[in-house]
Amino acid sequence: MAIKLEKVVQTYYEALEEGKILGRKCPKCGNVEFPPVYACNACGSLETEWYEISGKAKLHSIVLPAALSSKPEYKALGKYAYGEIELEEGSRFNGVVLGINKKKRKELEGKLPVSCHAKIFQRVGGYKTVVFELDEE
Repeated sequence: MAIKLEKVVQTYYEALEEGKILGRKCPKCGNVEFPPVYACNACGSLETEWYEISGKAKLHSIVLPAALSSKPEYKALGKYAYGEIELEEGSRFNGVVLGINKKKRKELEGKLPVSCHAKIFQRVGGYKTVVFELDEE
């Protein structure tokens, strides 16, 4: 079985430049994959289609960056953490969440999951990427 492969990475980053955050949706089972991948992880279909995600999400866990896991290019973000994110569309993945330091993590203990939303961030010296911000309480 031959499938036509598109340039997923190129399409994804071009959409970010236009202010759109894309995933891939399976027309067979409705599963949405983010970050976008060709195959549906729910049913295995290779017929996924581009889908603009809402950006609405829940933060399920928080891990503060350690010396070896922090990224110099994220200094422009200010305080941030890594966390398990679940999109409104169902995808779960590890992402970057803005505005979290030790004090904020302690405040959020016992309140997880909390609402957050996607934001397009311009990385120093290049491309845009997706990070998340906590919703106002």
